Amino acid sequence: MAGWMWLRCVLGPHLQRIHRSTDPSRPEGRAGRRGWNYQPRSLEKHSDSILSWASALWSLSYYSSPLLLCYLYRKGYICSSKLVPVSQYVGTVLVCLLGVACLRGLGRWKNSEYLQFISILDENKENHTPANKKKLRCYDFDFSHWPSDFSWSDVSNPKLSKAGVSLLKPEPRLRGAADSVLHSVRTLPCHIISFLIVHSFGRRMLYPGSVGLLQKAMRPMLQQGQARLIEEFDGQRNKLVACDGNEIDTMFVDRRREGGQKGQTLVICCEGNAGFYEVGCMNTPLEGGYSVLGWNHPGFAGSTGVPFPQNEANAMDVVIQYAVHRLGFQLSDIVVYAWSIGGFTASWAVMSYPEIQSVVLDASFDDLLPLALKVMPDSWRPLVQHAVRQYMNLNNADQLLKYQGPVLLIRRTRDEIITTTGPEDVMSNRGNDLLLKLLQFRYPKIMTEEGVRVVRQWLGSSNPIEEASVYSGYEVDDDWCVSVLQSYHAEGDVLFPWSVGEDMTMEGRRQLALFLARKYMRNFETTHCTPLPASEFHSPWRL
Repeated sequence: MAGWMWLRCVLGPHLQRIHRSTDPSRPEGRAGRRGWNYQPRSLEKHSDSILSWASALWSLSYYSSPLLLCYLYRKGYICSSKLVPVSQYVGTVLVCLLGVACLRGLGRWKNSEYLQFISILDENKENHTPANKKKLRCYDFDFSHWPSDFSWSDVSNPKLSKAGVSLLKPEPRLRGAADSVLHSVRTLPCHIISFLIVHSFGRRMLYPGSVGLLQKAMRPMLQQGQARLIEEFDGQRNKLVACDGNEIDTMFVDRRREGGQKGQTLVICCEGNAGFYEVGCMNTPLEGGYSVLGWNHPGFAGSTGVPFPQNEANAMDVVIQYAVHRLGFQLSDIVVYAWSIGGFTASWAVMSYPEIQSVVLDASFDDLLPLALKVMPDSWRPLVQHAVRQYMNLNNADQLLKYQGPVLLIRRTRDEIITTTGPEDVMSNRGNDLLLKLLQFRYPKIMTEEGVRVVRQWLGSSNPIEEASVYSGYEVDDDWCVSVLQSYHAEGDVLFPWSVGEDMTMEGRRQLALFLARKYMRNFETTHCTPLPASEFHSPWRL
C-alpha cells in the first residue's frame, strides 16, 4: 500500500494552492483562512525546481529547434559519429531526471497535505459524486489531472459531431473542371507554404497566449487570479470535453441566489488572443453583478488543443451546451461578451444559437485579413490572403450578420491593435467596418451613400465633444427616430434586413443613420488592452 501511494505521488499532479474548505477535519488554525499556497517540503521543493528548469529548457529548445538544427548542420554535428555520444548524454540526463522525479515523489509522500489531496483525487476519479467534487474543488492543481465534468456526448444534439460544428466558409469561385485542376496545380506551392507558415509561427503570432513560455511567465498571475475567483466569488472550476476531444478549462460564478435581474443573466466571456479568464474580461461583468461563465481558448492554460477556428467554435459550442444543460440557463438568459479576437467565437455563438439574448463586442474587428496584411510584407500579400482564408478565416462580420438580436459594439478610440495605420487614425479602426457592415445589412434603405457618409463623419470623432457636435449638427431628433422605427416594427416585418427609410427624405435618412450608429456603438477613450470598467458594460439597445 505504501509503495502504491509513493508511486501515485511520483506520477501525481503538481499541487499549487489549497482553497478554503468547510471540512471540519481541517486544522483549526487554518479553518478561517481564505486559502493558502501549498508548502512543499525541502526535498520536493528542490527536486521540483530542477524538473521545472528542465521543462523550461525543453520548451526553449523546442521553439528554437529550426535555428538550432540549421546551426548544427552547418557545423557538421548531424552525423552518426557525433549523434551516438550525444544520444548517450541525453540518455544519462533522462535517467537523472527520472531519479529526481522519484525524489520529488518521496517528498510528496512525506507531506500529509499532499497525501490527503491525492487520496481525494483518486476517490473522485472512482466515484465522481457532487460531494467528492466539492472536496476536490478545494485544491488547485495541474488541470490535465482534473476529472471531466461535462462532455458534448452527455447531450443529444444534432449540431455536434466528431467532425466539429459547422463554420461559414468563403464562397468558392466558379471554375470549369480543367481550369480547376490547372489552378490547383499552380497554387500547390502556395498551399504548402501557407500550411507551414500557419502551423509554425503564424498561429503563435495570432494567439500568443498558446505559447508555453508565455504561460510559464504568467503562471503566478494566473494562479492569483484563479484564487481570487474561487475564494472571493465562490467560483466553480470545471472541465468540459468538446466534440473534437479538446478539454476546455472553465470558471462559473453563480449570482442567481443573490436576487436581482442581473444575477439571473449569464454572461459568457470570450477572451482575447493573449487573454485568460483568470485575469481577462470576465472581471467586467463580475463587477457588474452578473452570473458569469469564463473559458480559456484551446491551448491556453488548462485547455488542451490548438486555437484554430474549428477548435474555437467546438469549444464555444460545448460551453453553451454546458450553460444550458448543466447550469440550467435558457438561451434567452445568456449574453455573450467578447473582447478583441474573442469576437469570432462570440459571433459564431449568436449565429448558431439565434435565441441568445444579446451580444457585446469590445475592441473587435470585422475580418482578420486586413489586420494580417498590415503586419506582413506587401510581397507576401497573395500568400497571406490564402493562409488566412484557408486556415484562419476569422470572419466576424459575416457571422454577425446572421444574428437578428441586439448587438452592442464598443470601440476603443486609441486602439493600437485593430487599426490598419496607427492609434491616432481612428478611421482605420476595423470596428468601424464592423458597424458599417451591420447597419448596411440591417437597414439598407437608410444606409445609402449619404447615410454611410454621415456615419463615417460621426465615426471620425475621437472624443465625446466632437461626437456630440456631429450629432447635433444634423439636428437628430431621438424621439422621432424611435417612433419611425417602432411604427415600422409594428407593421409586422421584424426580421432584418428592414426596408424602413425607402420613402423618406434625405434628411430623415441622415437622422436615422446617426441615431442607429450611436445606439449600436459606444466609444471608450482608451487603448486596446485597458480593462473595460463595469460602468461601461451596458446591455445592447432594444427597440
